Amino acid sequence: MKSGLIIKSISGDYKVITENNEEFVCKPRGLFRHMEETPKVGDLVDFDEKTKIILKIHPRKNELYRPIIANLDKVFLTFSVKEPDLNLNLLDRLLSIVEYNDINIVIVFTKLDLLDDKTEFEKILYYYKSLGYTIYTSGFGLPYEEIMDEVNDNICCFAGQSGVGKSTLLNFFDHTLNLKTAEISEALGRGKHTTRHTELLRVGTGWVADTPGFGNVDFPFEDLLTLSHTFTEFFKNSDQCKYRLCLHLDEPDCEIKRLFESGGIIGSRYQNYQQFAGELKEKQKYKY
Repeated sequence: MKSGLIIKSISGDYKVITENNEEFVCKPRGLFRHMEETPKVGDLVDFDEKTKIILKIHPRKNELYRPIIANLDKVFLTFSVKEPDLNLNLLDRLLSIVEYNDINIVIVFTKLDLLDDKTEFEKILYYYKSLGYTIYTSGFGLPYEEIMDEVNDNICCFAGQSGVGKSTLLNFFDHTLNLKTAEISEALGRGKHTTRHTELLRVGTGWVADTPGFGNVDFPFEDLLTLSHTFTEFFKNSDQCKYRLCLHLDEPDCEIKRLFESGGIIGSRYQNYQQFAGELKEKQKYKY
């Protein structure tokens, strides 16, 4: 029996690579279907070398459903500040989803050179940095070597707005992948926007899966308290609220609302939280 990492999934076949860089195309044992368990790219598995059957899926530390991938170490959220304009609503939504899945986050802001006045963006940049997120910016060149260091020894995924420069990042890795950007897109199943083909590509000592964006940006939870906890600054300051289970909406003596009103939390962040809370309330309403 051997162990390895699933790096590719297509039509029920799984390419598994071992620590010795041996590659095997395997199929899952029938028992997984009865257990309603399906191997995913990113899974560490045990398999029979002779029969090429996956026998065991090791416990996952996290998993996503769209893109279908498991055991991510980092998600790179890539957003432009211009052409297209910075979408803070989508950024906060993805931050919430990734935080819920307990995956490390790196934010990349691109196209800063297109901004005539960077004053407002610098306030936004300062705020998100204050939340503890690792952030890189581009416009007059990207810190590629630093980003490569972020990828090394990790399984990573790129997500964000379309047309913001994710392909430029992947092009930097071209000398490692020996693939052109178009070929990278095709290898990842992006050409026709299909999820049938998922693959991890070796970058340095890490792995990268590029995605045109999360196929589903619905929240993977339904309760408002969980939502509030995925906003890191809300969770950090919630012990100052009058009520222990404060949702930071209509409750009196709410520290989060006080911070918002005093400028300690930027307006877009709190307004996005209110919108997301409204979505979850509607979801709860039609559930029963």
